[in-house]
Amino acid sequence: VGTPFYLSPEKLESDYAGVRFERELRLFQRFCSRGKVLDVGCSTGAFLFQLKSRGDYQVSGTDVSKPALDYARSHGLKIINSSFLDHDVGEARYDAITFWAVMEHLLEPKTFLSKAATLLKPGGHCFILVPNMKSLAVRLLGRKYRYIFPQHVNYFTARSLKEFSTATDFEVAASGAMHFNPLVIWQDYRGKGDFVPDEQRAALLKRTTAYKQSPVLKPVKAVYRLAEKFLGSLNLADNLFIVLRKK
Repeated sequence: VGTPFYLSPEKLESDYAGVRFERELRLFQRFCSRGKVLDVGCSTGAFLFQLKSRGDYQVSGTDVSKPALDYARSHGLKIINSSFLDHDVGEARYDAITFWAVMEHLLEPKTFLSKAATLLKPGGHCFILVPNMKSLAVRLLGRKYRYIFPQHVNYFTARSLKEFSTATDFEVAASGAMHFNPLVIWQDYRGKGDFVPDEQRAALLKRTTAYKQSPVLKPVKAVYRLAEKFLGSLNLADNLFIVLRKK
């Protein structure tokens, strides 16, 4: 058995690069400037690592993968040893709970969202990010879109994500779409097979991270950001997000 994708050098280098979670961090800090944060499905802890360095946050994470959690611990992050649904702190204590690219993996996503409501303080925020099944990439590629994986059991549109999220003890604080990677469209258009092989995903991450960090490409990145913002305003970007506030 080879190294899992999430522990590949390319994936780890990309996740821990400063540019990796810049959009999520910007969104997060609009609503939560300090406090206790739990990242559900934290994987190797890259988001928490970045967040911890940017403000007065007490961060912790949980995940089903022990190797990923071991890596997170090696970076000084606090890990919850119990599963999220079994996590009991006695009373609502968190200022924010995040589900970055997690809900699409869950057989009972509403159960997880209800659990989050019990752990959040009144006025606390829940952040959700999922793939957008009506993105520009999906619309252009059709059946050639290869980011529909067996481990994804839920698929969302902007409408279904809002309906799912508001059937709880939350109110919507913000919603929209973010991320746009034209390389995905080009790769899938030329690619073969139903899924993107891990080595292709790793190579794409490495290339995308290098482009984002390159000072030479600053003018191109300015145009890219405008395109992403425009697509986001139409809910056509690659991922959907919703920010929920506990009533």
